[in-house]
Amino acid sequence: MKKKTILKTIVIAGHFIAVMLICKPAFSQYIGQYQIEMTNRSEITAKAQSFNLQDVRLLDSRFKQNMERDAKWMLSISNASLLHTWRLNAGIASNAKPLGGWESPNCELRGHTMGHILSGLALMYASTGEIVYKQKADSLVTALAECQQVLDEGGYLSAFPKQFINRAIKGEWVWAPWYTVHKVMAGLTDMYLYTGNKQALDIAEKMSGWAFHKLEPLTPQQLATMEKTEFGGMSEVAYNLYAITGNKNDKRLAELFYHHAILDPLANKEDKLAGFHANTQIPKIIGAARGYELTHDDTLKTIAEFFWQTVIDHHTFATGGNSDQEFFFTPNQISKHITATTTETCNTYNMLKLTRHLFTWTADVKYADYYERALYNHILPSQEVETGMVTYLQSLKPGLFKTYSSHDNSFWCCVGTGFENHAKYAESIYYHTDNGIYVNLFIPSELNWGEKGFKIVQQTRYPEESVTNLTVKEAPSRIPFSLYIRYPHWATSGAKITINGKVVKISEKPGSYIELKRVWKTGDEVAVSYPMSLRLIPANDNAKVAAITYGPLLLAGDMGTGGINPPAPFARDQLEFVKYNIPEDVISSVTVKKRKLTEWLTPLAGKQLTFETKDVAARPITLIPYYQIDKQRYVLYWNLK
Repeated sequence: MKKKTILKTIVIAGHFIAVMLICKPAFSQYIGQYQIEMTNRSEITAKAQSFNLQDVRLLDSRFKQNMERDAKWMLSISNASLLHTWRLNAGIASNAKPLGGWESPNCELRGHTMGHILSGLALMYASTGEIVYKQKADSLVTALAECQQVLDEGGYLSAFPKQFINRAIKGEWVWAPWYTVHKVMAGLTDMYLYTGNKQALDIAEKMSGWAFHKLEPLTPQQLATMEKTEFGGMSEVAYNLYAITGNKNDKRLAELFYHHAILDPLANKEDKLAGFHANTQIPKIIGAARGYELTHDDTLKTIAEFFWQTVIDHHTFATGGNSDQEFFFTPNQISKHITATTTETCNTYNMLKLTRHLFTWTADVKYADYYERALYNHILPSQEVETGMVTYLQSLKPGLFKTYSSHDNSFWCCVGTGFENHAKYAESIYYHTDNGIYVNLFIPSELNWGEKGFKIVQQTRYPEESVTNLTVKEAPSRIPFSLYIRYPHWATSGAKITINGKVVKISEKPGSYIELKRVWKTGDEVAVSYPMSLRLIPANDNAKVAAITYGPLLLAGDMGTGGINPPAPFARDQLEFVKYNIPEDVISSVTVKKRKLTEWLTPLAGKQLTFETKDVAARPITLIPYYQIDKQRYVLYWNLK
């Protein structure tokens, strides 16, 4: 379905067009991070603290490889082209080659990528320490400051005229100007937090001041009208600025973007999400979560927790993603939405941001379990492994394939969040308390907690193998310290842990943390093993429609590349291939009768994480982890007969 068709559908449904075809925000400030920069620290008592991103370094793995491809792409995009529409809007001459797609000079959303690039480069600098990322981003910040100064409109800064904002306030059709403003404010804030660029903070504060003075005089009805147009994470970034500066106008700006029509039902624990554009709403919830941390308003906490649980329980596919045609649908209708237009990647980017907030509040393992599920089964598979291009939607239609962006002629919302996704894999591997470390993800990495003098290295081939090894490189002397090792809910075959080769007795159950408390010494080694097993994951409305997992991994039926002709799977338009041909030999129904899963799906000898069906279809079907699917056709949900 082409863009015009989808837009027409939305109008018929009575929704504002502005809620379609967009995505969301940039990196959020999390409890524990960059506290030295915070004027207003979080008022809530957190159960877990985030590490600063530079405290963790990735070691070689698919995650680091994704990060390197992402970095190469960002560095290859010309600063002059990124700045072209910004300079023209400020009346500054530019002869640069314009970017294409959603960054075209005639696209009303132009400029959103600038914010994502700033965030992505800042995250990349924090994740690697390599100065090239900061240098590129610093140059962009300097140029944006010039644009803001030349515009001389009280702090206003964008790649489009401020009349777009006026149209949103009046309820006229316009493509989400506040969404783009948010992207840039968030990118500038990230530049301050992750690289120390004070000019970036100054620009963001001026933008916030302009927005506050623009909106403060509006009536509640005018605000409600404006908020029918997608506005991204304006409340989140305003709260983050308030945390940094203490400027109460920033806090008030965040409150002006409290969208009653969406948030009030959630405060009353009502699921009225069906029919709403999913990724328009998720950033509003992130804003509520950040607001709770800074104001201790329990209503905001209720909104965030209820929304998360509702989406996970009633609206989420086996990938960890949600939505069909970018919209929430009626709860518990998964099997009716196995379509070509499912699971916008931005949605999961934002659900993981929200999950990070909720985990710090509670240290509840369910948040870490979801994080792993969505990371391995939606974010990691969203990047093409040769070019680094990324997905917008990830189809669940049997026999279709992933559609990837072009290098410089797409710039969809999910391209922007993609720049960030693959730059921040290190953010949720570890958390900490005052005297302990949570090990949430099993990713090769090095943690250096300088404040406590504690350094550990995690070496693993997980999930290709079920063992991860932690080696203590430095430890505080004579001080008992805890390692909290996540015991995933899927690890129903038990767990084995050894310290320096000696087996540790485990009383905990899956879906908890195993605490290892002792006076650690340099050279101590911890080996953690969670045997994986096959499971059926039925759709929440039909047990005869199911996905298959192995441990945390969603398995995909590999249907080959037959009939996929260039330029597919790469596209300018994210919907270009949703009606692409499906070969007749694609199999999505299997006759299993009453046999157990392990009787008709078995490991393929000599190949890791590879399985083959037996006597359930016209031919054997090979299944591999979904994140290993690149340009092939695939099947994720199976009709069981």
